[in-house]
Amino acid sequence: MLLQLGSTTPSSSLQLVAHASLETKLVLLVTVVFSLAGWFIIALKWWQFRRLRSQADRFFAELERTTRLKDAYHAVLKLPQSPYNRLFREGLNFYSELRPGTLRDVDVPAGGGLTSTQLEALKMVLGKEVAAERDLMGHYIPWLATIGSVSPLLGLLGTVLGVMDAFIGIASKGSGNIAAVAPGVAEALITTVGGLAAAIPAVIAYNLFVNRLNLFTGELEGFANELVGSMAREGLL
Repeated sequence: MLLQLGSTTPSSSLQLVAHASLETKLVLLVTVVFSLAGWFIIALKWWQFRRLRSQADRFFAELERTTRLKDAYHAVLKLPQSPYNRLFREGLNFYSELRPGTLRDVDVPAGGGLTSTQLEALKMVLGKEVAAERDLMGHYIPWLATIGSVSPLLGLLGTVLGVMDAFIGIASKGSGNIAAVAPGVAEALITTVGGLAAAIPAVIAYNLFVNRLNLFTGELEGFANELVGSMAREGLL
């Protein structure tokens, strides 16, 4: 809304918001909600990926202490749940269903192997688990892309509404000097600033987390292939 002549001229962004029209305040409120949601997701995913790195270091350190899959199987059972030991357990549990007792009981000989169909089924089980873990870690990341793309549009909407109010005020007051126009235009631009403030961190975080998610997926896929290779090396396939 265009400020009336003679009223106090806003000297800060807070004063502009305080004198803003109802439409501008509603748009600003929505962008603030988007911004808070974005920062919550950023903090959550940062914590999850940091914890994931710690879990990976502990898991692979435990594997390095063992020389056989049978020993690794029993060692991993003692670790807390993580995507890595879930993948490891899923693969070995499926193998144990095909050849009962081979990995659970160290006294059972490992003679024989899997058929080509069973081997393909094992790879499919590992691939399904990798996809499931990727989807689990990817929760809420698409919301950052949504916030990053919608927030500037909301800001633009508020700006357009504010400029419309400013020109309506100019027409009704019959004054078009810069002192009368500037406050209304400045008020209209506040929503653009709010939209960009919500979008920029969300877009940066989205690109960062997508990159980390791809690295995580590649690490899981590499470990799944290494697991199959270890089974073949030990004569289990």
